[in-house]
Amino acid sequence: QVQLVESGGGLVQAGGSLRLSCTASGSSLGITTMAWYRQAPGKQRELVAVTTRGGRINYGDSVKGRFTMSGDIAKNSVSLQMNSLKPEDTATYYCNVMRLGINYWGKGTLVTVSS
Repeated sequence: QVQLVESGGGLVQAGGSLRLSCTASGSSLGITTMAWYRQAPGKQRELVAVTTRGGRINYGDSVKGRFTMSGDIAKNSVSLQMNSLKPEDTATYYCNVMRLGINYWGKGTLVTVSS
């Protein structure tokens, strides 16, 4: 089992920044990816950024150049630095771990960007 805890959400004005963090507890052996997803009201959950154990990071098209994922799977911790935030970034952000073919999700942290 893997438990995920996110932190760092909140309310920010457009153009501002926020930093999200995710820590995984329990067994980290076999974790292949850690990722951030987001889901806005009435929309499907979408990938924000994902990192592999080898260190490769991929970003969703809507956040490229504005968001930066960092951290280390081996240390069970990743962060998401979000800059130049837009109202359309408003969503609940979820940390995700893939371990031995099973997806684990955090409870989510709400990010609200006001115009």
